[in-house]
Amino acid sequence: MILLEHAGDVVTREELHQRLWPADTFTDFDHGLNNAINRLREALCDSADKPRFVETLQRRGYRFVAPVDSGVGGQEAGVGVGRGGTTEPIAVEPVGSGLVPAQQVHPQGVPLPEPDGNVAPVPTDAGPVGAVSEPLRQRARPFRLAAVLAVLLVGIAVGWFVWHRTSPPSGQAVGGRIESLAVLPFENLSGDKEQEYFADGMTDELITDLGKIGALRVISRTSIMRYKGARKPLGEFARELNVDAVVEGTVLRSGERVRITTQLIRVNPENHLWAESYERDLHNVLGLQEDVAQDIARQIRIKLTPQEQARLSNARPVNPEAHEACLRGVYLWNKRTEQDLQKSIEYFNQAIQKDPSYALPYAGLANAYNSLGVYAHVAPREICPKARAAALEALTLDDTLAEAHVALGFYKSSYEWDQPEADREYRRAIELNPGYALAYVWRGETLSAMERHTEAVAELDRARELDPTSFLVSDQRGWILYMARRYDDAIEQIRKTIELEPRLAHAHCWLGRAYLQKGMLREGLADLQEAASLPGGDSPLFAPWLGYAYALSGKQAEAFKVINAMKGQEQRSFGSPFGIAAIYCGLGEKDQALVWLEKAYQERDPWVPFVSVEPALDCLRSDARFKDLVRRTTLPP
Repeated sequence: MILLEHAGDVVTREELHQRLWPADTFTDFDHGLNNAINRLREALCDSADKPRFVETLQRRGYRFVAPVDSGVGGQEAGVGVGRGGTTEPIAVEPVGSGLVPAQQVHPQGVPLPEPDGNVAPVPTDAGPVGAVSEPLRQRARPFRLAAVLAVLLVGIAVGWFVWHRTSPPSGQAVGGRIESLAVLPFENLSGDKEQEYFADGMTDELITDLGKIGALRVISRTSIMRYKGARKPLGEFARELNVDAVVEGTVLRSGERVRITTQLIRVNPENHLWAESYERDLHNVLGLQEDVAQDIARQIRIKLTPQEQARLSNARPVNPEAHEACLRGVYLWNKRTEQDLQKSIEYFNQAIQKDPSYALPYAGLANAYNSLGVYAHVAPREICPKARAAALEALTLDDTLAEAHVALGFYKSSYEWDQPEADREYRRAIELNPGYALAYVWRGETLSAMERHTEAVAELDRARELDPTSFLVSDQRGWILYMARRYDDAIEQIRKTIELEPRLAHAHCWLGRAYLQKGMLREGLADLQEAASLPGGDSPLFAPWLGYAYALSGKQAEAFKVINAMKGQEQRSFGSPFGIAAIYCGLGEKDQALVWLEKAYQERDPWVPFVSVEPALDCLRSDARFKDLVRRTTLPP
């Protein structure tokens, strides 16, 4: 009510603080006052940029700018919010030493509590008892907004008073320090399913920013997105993800503005620690995300290092159309099919055209090209140099971008075969963003190629801590166990992957290969046939291994059909000469296997870095030609 009492005049933040909160009960009055004003504006459908009711005067205070009728002399000068955005008068009456509503009535007609805590009777037209004359009823209407203002301000003040009196300090609720959290998928409030990519992107960007805090374990995107649309108790989320707290949020994008509302909840015992709303112009959306991350860090009392503080304070304005295109590109890249990868490249290029100084779409472009070089029928010599160029451009623009270091590391590992340099890039990415699970996954692959299998498994274990329900992490961990010749462990791990994602061609391919190395030919062939029947199963990443299974099972005619199909693919684009060599190994034709391995070397087949560890090639290890090939694969071009 202090704003109404001084309508038209500036009310300082200190005056508001003294009126709403006793000095000895509120330790963060700036944060609480901002919350109070934000909620007041939300109730009035008001805007800080174009205020109709509450105006902000920077570093001074606030002013109620709508005229107010004091109720004296019958004049009506005030305006309020009416149905459909129209205005109606605001009127207050002098009572005692201050201005109070003439009648406390909720806008929907529900009676509000009187000072003694009882509920006043609702005026009706149903009879003489409690009847109210029509003039009095009309006179009461202008007072409703004033009543709402009073109740809102008093309620917010009391709420903050009680919260700070009864709740432990931020981040120190019963149960100890918060050291891990999950950002649950933000809810899209737009009502437009086409905007889901935007809400997912906001979730992903907040996870990325929080992941830069080394003292905090933040669950990665792929595990989080499995819970999109799920309705589970928070305790269940927490147990499955093994976290101390969760962040829930909503996203509303309207025109050139975006609003994010977040709340931080400790889950054992359940305790709401903090909530806040943020609204920005789309040009400043990256800064908004960094503000949210820093506020969460403050609430859970995690001390940021100077380097982390700098990484969470370097947001630059971004072209909204470029940001939107980049979010769409990331959304499609995460699907990993050849069609989606090609479409993601289109969006990343759109983002670059809109804002050439925006580093993230270059990193996204590099990762999309890298993925095409592995999953698609595209010659590595054609696609991989594009990945390098995009990654280097991203790092020129922002050398602290972990995604760009990961993209460059993947290129160096799969195309240049420079594993030590790839490892340096991955370690740099992890230093910049300790919560980036993909960096651990791909570093594990590089360590496996260098025959450092124990370290490789440890990297995947770290990735699993960050991404506990990710089928990608589970799948890659099984593959590395296979390369380490720990076949029983690999089979157990890959079965878990299939439980998470039964129709994953990767997992059935790796499981089949592990069975084959154990001599379980029937089981191996069945899983490789299953892999070939699933989406993406015709990829050069998987298709050769069905031919290898046929060869080991004595089905030579079927094995040669696969070889011929892949040779035909080689003539059109790329058919994995490494895979053809593996089939020839299964058939016992060592000379042909070596011929095709040499071809794989010349064409920069992305499987070549694993020649020293792939079990299917064991029959060649004593051959001098093979030893020479292994030596050459450790030398970058």
